[in-house]
Amino acid sequence: MKIRRDVFHALADPTRRIILSLVALQAMTPGAIAEKFDTARQTISKHIQILTECELLTQTQTGREIFYQLNLKKLKEVGDWLDPYRKMWEGRFDAIEDLLDEMQTKETKRKK
Repeated sequence: MKIRRDVFHALADPTRRIILSLVALQAMTPGAIAEKFDTARQTISKHIQILTECELLTQTQTGREIFYQLNLKKLKEVGDWLDPYRKMWEGRFDAIEDLLDEMQTKETKRKK
């Protein structure tokens, strides 16, 4: 039975986000990824497994080496899902900024 991992659960972990940042720059072997951390290689392998299961990482084999790289298609799906929320919050922040500008203008006029 294949375990289905939630992509947002995977992204919630700071170590996994760092791994994604590392492989975004270049494809890396598990050993090269593990060298960047002060934890056991098995721990990093588990993080890589989770990222692979939720399809944020893909792997290719070159000879005896396995290289992991960022799955941009899956990351775009995540970004597309988040986009309406991003727009909503940007709109709310713009409204707050407009309100603060209006309050500041009124305060400046009152002091004159």
